[in-house]
Amino acid sequence: MMKRGMKMKTIAIIEDDIYIGDMLREVLTQEGYSVLRAYSGTEALYLLSQNKPDLVLLDLMLPGLSGEEVLPRIEGIPVIVLSAKVDVRDKVNLLLSGAVDYMTKPFDTQELLARITVQLRKAEQHEEAKTISAGDLVLDTVSLSLTVRGQAVKLTRTEYAILKLLMMNPKQVISKGALLDRISLDTPDCTERSLKQHISNLRKKMQNVSGVDYIETVWGIGFRLAQEKS
Repeated sequence: MMKRGMKMKTIAIIEDDIYIGDMLREVLTQEGYSVLRAYSGTEALYLLSQNKPDLVLLDLMLPGLSGEEVLPRIEGIPVIVLSAKVDVRDKVNLLLSGAVDYMTKPFDTQELLARITVQLRKAEQHEEAKTISAGDLVLDTVSLSLTVRGQAVKLTRTEYAILKLLMMNPKQVISKGALLDRISLDTPDCTERSLKQHISNLRKKMQNVSGVDYIETVWGIGFRLAQEKS
């Protein structure tokens, strides 16, 4: 069973065999998962346009669009393929098309549950790696976006590079020279003369949301992320 306090995960079962689908729903529900169902490829695409489950169990032999046609259209969600096909080439092609795992029918439900756990854990680790957090600040390293106390703040590429460096070294004072050197690959337009203005603009954007100055100037040395007041 899922541990108390953990966020309930949602799994979409895309399977036209009612017996297998019902069995999977019962097993997953007992394990503490929320379950969505689709019985055809077309229905699956509609379901996924309205919901974003944490994982998809995908059968290949579906009415309408086949599983092979549905798979490339599923983005940002781990997919475990369930199929009676046993040919190694089929498995390789599906893994290359975006599936994270492949189980041949008939399968052992305990093994399937273990593989689901592994893929959900990997997805969580990947999600955590995409963001850097420090107090009120959350920086998305994929979209290069910032949220301050849950509110989106637009950053220039240079502002993003500066803040990312400070957030990755929250207790360290970083000199102007080190700042310029370490962000130069991402922002070659930033110079010693313009750095002060970039930091000033960044400060104002964040202050406008929360009233807090998140960047501390250490005179004669450089800058660091402001330390939270205890």
